[in-house]
Amino acid sequence: MAHATIYMGVTIPQFLRGAGRICPAHSALTVLRHSAFCYCTVNGTLKSKRKMDHLERTASNFRQEVISQAKVCGITNESETVKRLRLAIANKDFTFKAGQWVDFFIPGVSVVGGFSMCSSPGLLEREGILELAVKYTAHPPAHWIHTECTLDSEVALRVGGDFFFDPQPGDSPVKLVLIAGGVGINPLFSILLHVADLHGYQEGKGNAYKMGTVKLYYSAKNTKELLFKKNILGLMNAFPGKITCRFHVTQQSSQICEELQPYVTEGRISEKDLEKHVSKDTLWYICGPPPMIESISKLLYNVGVPRNCVFFEKWW
Repeated sequence: MAHATIYMGVTIPQFLRGAGRICPAHSALTVLRHSAFCYCTVNGTLKSKRKMDHLERTASNFRQEVISQAKVCGITNESETVKRLRLAIANKDFTFKAGQWVDFFIPGVSVVGGFSMCSSPGLLEREGILELAVKYTAHPPAHWIHTECTLDSEVALRVGGDFFFDPQPGDSPVKLVLIAGGVGINPLFSILLHVADLHGYQEGKGNAYKMGTVKLYYSAKNTKELLFKKNILGLMNAFPGKITCRFHVTQQSSQICEELQPYVTEGRISEKDLEKHVSKDTLWYICGPPPMIESISKLLYNVGVPRNCVFFEKWW
């Protein structure tokens, strides 16, 4: 009998040798879907006092049925503490929306990881590739990625999450403000890359969704911990005026490099930074530590942003 781990009343094999289907962790397969862009975690109360397991914490979230085998085909150091994995996906039915995460099943590791994608759905469609950026911790899945994972390592993945941006061609244009703290940049970078794909498709075809402007605010302790910064600068150069970014650093002790200086502010993201973006056609996406989400959400409500325009992903 195959070894399996029981979580929340659901039996999940530790590793699947091929794509498979099992019941999602919540009891119903029917999930409300907005006809516009997103069905997201909205206006929740952040009161958790203990660190819950990923499957427990996300038990009420949407999950796909498809579980796919994946093979590690690239490993790079995104920073001193974050590894970026490039995964080749075997199952052609495997899809995700920008902003979602995966359940990460590792052979021989009983704990299931949960990591947001940092690549675009377009990359998966074009090349069959998905990317994750994982910070080092003692949590078994993250520890495995940093200490045991190698090229050609095999894992299994299942997509989940109610936090995403997925506009359709007939939807009304919106502007986005993305607000990231630390490794919370991952799902927002996926959204940013998806926006770049939408802009590129619009320029090439002329009949796609007409994407509005996007502003990214990204806060970290120092510039060394700003993930994807070169990619983000490249997107700003590729789509001037359409994609803009402001980096914030809170504990910078060294000189900021010349390339980054025009885009860096020392200090936290403030009300003054955000209030200028308030409009009826702006959606706000936040991902970071719970205290940051709580603070930024309250700030947005105080300057008149409707609660149904603020979406967040909570990572501990």
